[in-house]
Amino acid sequence: MIKRGAHPLDSRGIIAESYKIDGITVEDCRSIFFDWALGLDASANAAESAATLLAAYTPPEDHPMTALLNEAVQAKAAPRRRRGRRSN
Repeated sequence: MIKRGAHPLDSRGIIAESYKIDGITVEDCRSIFFDWALGLDASANAAESAATLLAAYTPPEDHPMTALLNEAVQAKAAPRRRRGRRSN
C-alpha cells in the first residue's frame, strides 16, 4: 500500500494518490504528473526523481501513472537552445 506523503519526492502525495483512483485515465495521470514535476525543487532531476519513486512505490506495471513515470525515466533531456537576437 502506498501511503500519502510517504516519500520526500512526493511530499504532497499526488503520485501516491493517483494509484488509488479506480479507472484513472492516462490524461488524468499526465495532468497529475505535470503538477508533480512542476512542484519539484529546481535542482532536482525529474528523470532521477521518477526512477526513485518507481523504486520506492513498486507500483503496478499496468497503471497509466507507471507508464508516465517510466517514460520520464527514459526521456533524454532535449538540448537547450539560446534564444535571443544575434548581434553582428
